[in-house]
Amino acid sequence: MAATTSDAGTRRDFIYVASASMGAVGAAALAWPFIDQMNPTTAALALASTEVDLSAIQPGQQIVYKWRGHPLFVRRRTPAEIAAAKAVDVASLPDNNARNANVADNLPATDANRAIKPEWLVLIGVCTHLGCIPTVSTPAIPEGEYGGWLCHCHGSMYDTAGRIRKGPAPENLPVPPYAFLSDTRIKVG
Repeated sequence: MAATTSDAGTRRDFIYVASASMGAVGAAALAWPFIDQMNPTTAALALASTEVDLSAIQPGQQIVYKWRGHPLFVRRRTPAEIAAAKAVDVASLPDNNARNANVADNLPATDANRAIKPEWLVLIGVCTHLGCIPTVSTPAIPEGEYGGWLCHCHGSMYDTAGRIRKGPAPENLPVPPYAFLSDTRIKVG
């Protein structure tokens, strides 16, 4: 009888292990759809980065693209706009942080820290106050006092480097991560 008791214990142990294993597989199979739905969709992954052709943009002109569901301002600045942006005393700015994803976080908001190449300014076009979309200033239609952008919602004014100069917006327009692929093409994201 002793031999029979040890066989029954072994069979019982096998049933417990097999039942626990099947339960774990079943729980994983039930949990997977919930875990998988947290991954970004293919549409979101497609918007993670975008390439922009700069060849059609004239000096003083801005083109708006869509990136990650937000407007992306790409502006080809004139020498006068670059000079005006460089002449600003950073200490006088409401936000003197560069807010550029391409440089260190603690750098000042100089024009050189806001643009990779002085002629090209790339910004996320969402006002940092309440998320409105500022309008660009042009010689034909001047907006605001600083030649950059004006948010009509609450009057925030940005200069030609996308830095807040006046109004309730607490921060400069952010610069997204981007890199030049060639002289006429950039990759954002």
